[in-house]
Amino acid sequence: MADIIQFTDFVKVEMRVGQVTAVIVPEWSEKLLEFRVDFGPEFGQRTIFSGVKQWYGEADFLHKKFPFVFNLAPRKMGPSQSEGMMMMVDNPDKPVLMPLDDASVLGAPLS
Repeated sequence: MADIIQFTDFVKVEMRVGQVTAVIVPEWSEKLLEFRVDFGPEFGQRTIFSGVKQWYGEADFLHKKFPFVFNLAPRKMGPSQSEGMMMMVDNPDKPVLMPLDDASVLGAPLS
């Protein structure tokens, strides 16, 4: 179990609905997929990487909506950087995707 945090720490994490508009398989990585994610007109698009290449492909993500950590500090990934994190269930055998209903509004906060 991770350390217990205060509610004031939890509310600092901003999670929003994003839709994957492109999936790129970087030649320089054996683990990562690169996503272009649309967060709607207010928040725009971001590049987000995820280490799920061994379990999932383009069809699992393209044009689907997922929950993302939106205010995570950018992190260098190869020649680019990741500007967020897709939320998944961390199962022992493989991560489980959490696609959202089409009715979910792009950029809407999760609470």
